[in-house]
Formats: sequence, C-alpha cells, structure tokens
Amino acid sequence: MKIRRIGAAGAALTVLAVLGSCSFGGTGGTQAATGVRPVSGVTGAVTLQTWALEPSFTRYVEGVIDDFEREHPGTTVTWIDQPGDGYAEQVLSQAAAGELPDVTNLPPDFAFQLAREGLLTDIAEDDETLADTYVPGALEAYRYAGLEGTFGYPWYLTTDLNYWNTEMFENAGLDPAAPPTTLDELVEQARTMMDTTGDYLMSRTPGLGDFAAAGLPVLSEDGTEFTFNTPEAAELLDVYRGAYADGLLPDDVLTDAYLGNSRLFIEGRVAWSTGGGNFINRVLETNPALEGKIASSPYLGATPLYVQGLSVSDESANRPAAVALAQFLTNAANQEAFAAEVPGVFPSTTASQENPDLARSDGTPQGAAKEIAFKSLPTAEVLQPVEVDEAMTTVINQQFVAAIAGDKTSREALDAAVEECNKLLADL
Repeated sequence: MKIRRIGAAGAALTVLAVLGSCSFGGTGGTQAATGVRPVSGVTGAVTLQTWALEPSFTRYVEGVIDDFEREHPGTTVTWIDQPGDGYAEQVLSQAAAGELPDVTNLPPDFAFQLAREGLLTDIAEDDETLADTYVPGALEAYRYAGLEGTFGYPWYLTTDLNYWNTEMFENAGLDPAAPPTTLDELVEQARTMMDTTGDYLMSRTPGLGDFAAAGLPVLSEDGTEFTFNTPEAAELLDVYRGAYADGLLPDDVLTDAYLGNSRLFIEGRVAWSTGGGNFINRVLETNPALEGKIASSPYLGATPLYVQGLSVSDESANRPAAVALAQFLTNAANQEAFAAEVPGVFPSTTASQENPDLARSDGTPQGAAKEIAFKSLPTAEVLQPVEVDEAMTTVINQQFVAAIAGDKTSREALDAAVEECNKLLADL
C-alpha cells in the first residue's frame, strides 16, 4: 500500500473542535431507528473505531452500541476510540498491516486514501436508499473522482456562515442588517469602513475553497489534474490583490505573524469572520464584551460542508454486521440525539431536515446562527478536493501570497500553482 501523509484536514478539525468544546449529557442511542435499512445475516462480532470521542461521548456511543446489540441478538460490538493526535497515521498504519477495523470513523479525505487502495466497501452495493437517506453534499463527499462507488456513511456535519461585528458596522455608517452578499460588496463595504473609521472588515486571503464557492472549476472530473488557472480565478485573485494594495487587509495577512481572521474577530479587531454554527458561542465565551454585537448571515457563494463519516472495511470478516452497524449509528434518530447535545453539529440525514428543534431559531443571535447553518445543509458541499494534501496547500498558499503581494500577476501565480500541484498529484 502506498501511504501518503494526510494533512490536518479542515473538515476533521472543524468538527472535532466543536465536539471538544462540549460536554455530553445524553442517555445514549435509541431503538426508534428511523431510516435503518434491513441487512440480512446480522450476527457475530464487529469492531467500531471512532476518533477522539472518549470520554465526553462515552455514554452516548455505548448507549447506541447497546441498542444495536439488542436489535440484533447475537451481535457483539467492540468499540475502540483513538486519540485525536496522530489519528491519520494510526489509520494508515492499521490499513498497511491489514488490521483496519470493520467500521472506522473517517472524514472524506482520510477515506479517499483507503478507497483508492481498494480497502473500503462500496456501500452503494449494499444500500439502495442512500440518496433518500442523506443530504446530497454529505453523500457526495464519499464519492471520488476516478473511483466508482460510495465509500462512507455520512455521520455528523457542520458548515460555515458569516459573522459580523455590528458595532463596527454602525460606527462606519454601514447597516449590519444588510451585510455583504458578494465579494464585490464585501470590498466596497471594507473600503467604506476603512475610510470612515480606519477599521478592517476583510482580514483573510483566498484559497481553493473560495474558487469552488464561486462556482469556478478546481479539479478535472476524472481527478487527474487541477484546473484552477482560469481567467475567472485570476479575476477573483485580483480582487484580493487590489484590496491588499489599497490597505483593506492587515499588513501582516501575508506573513507568518498573521493571527487569523477568527482570532482577530474574537478580539474585536476586525468586523468579519466565518465559522460554524457554534462559533458565536466560542466568541462570546472568549470575549463577553461582544455580547449583543454579533450578527450572522449565509456564507458568500456555495456553502462549505465539513463531514465526518463511517466507512466499512472491504476486508471485514463480518460485512453484514459492519454495514448494519454503520447504518444504525447514522440513522436519523441516533444522529438527532447526538446533535441535540452538541451545539453546532448537525445530522446528515434528510429526514432530520424536518425536525423543528433543529430548524428553528430561539430568537437569540446564537439561535439565528444555528438556524442559518442548519438550513444551508441541503445545498452545502465539500469545497476543497480531497486530493489536496499539505504539500499542495503549501504551494498554493505561496503562489497566492506572491500574487496578492504584487510579486507576480495572478495568472502567473495560478499557472505556477497548477503546474506544481499537478506534478504532486501525479505522484500520489
């Protein structure tokens, strides 16, 4: 097996950060297994591996396992929970040794590595109800360019939205109830804020996800080459290049000293950040002075989706039970029980979209953010291709910095990034 280093995936870290900030007080799973599809021959032992769910979610996971074993007499589930640090390396080591658990918690980029080596089950072979059961973007996250099949059951999700500092908007004479909805509007209002108060609205540079959010091609359909060196991509990069030249972005945004737009937003030093549905809670816990000064709105362009899922080993000695367990863990009832206790995490099931407890705001800014995030799930999608690894990310960032700083034209930087990334892609 050819093992490549998996980067610290934004999808994985975003969701885990949400989980790590919460405590779980639920009572476990439920036998009201809405959405469970029958699998014949479900008996015997099966192993489940999760990622950093102990000890906060021990009671929940054990409860779901107990319910599964009651529903399928004769089954025995052994639960293994791996720590957060080094999880990718642990999974790859297990796979290389032929010791991959029957069911393993994998975000899409981790699953891609194993699916490419033929180590994961194409669950579409066992389940004809996938499209009716899970939101499209979450299911699509486990379908890969150049590979035939679906290689994971979507589990819990989160997504991003915009957060705005309403006080900074009002001080600049801007209406926080009418924040930017396009990149051009963002730059226009950033200019107004800078001219009026000297404050920053914008404080981040773009990445491949921004191209995808704008509907621009990033990777060929067969997954063999990157395609983001287009005139339209250069125009988008030029917008940031112009904003930086005009002083609308912090001076250090292109350097290693840059703190990140979320931290600057939390500190009240910039007026815009993106984050998940629970980001506002972290902001207010860290800086209570921002209470009552934060508004939210949908993401600019296509909404990014961050996914955790459960994949079944293609070498499982008990595939019927493994598939049944993955289905059971990801059914609507069990996912909703989890989401009810973990702010900012949402079920991947289509049936859950009708759950009023998840879809309706309680009238607070926190509730409004949760509602926006939840309602975006049916159309949200994973924006950055799973093929992008750490080496590619470094190349892309370096070239984008060169373009924004004015050291290269945007088209030159994009051409260089695509050329180098395609070389790296060919070596995967």
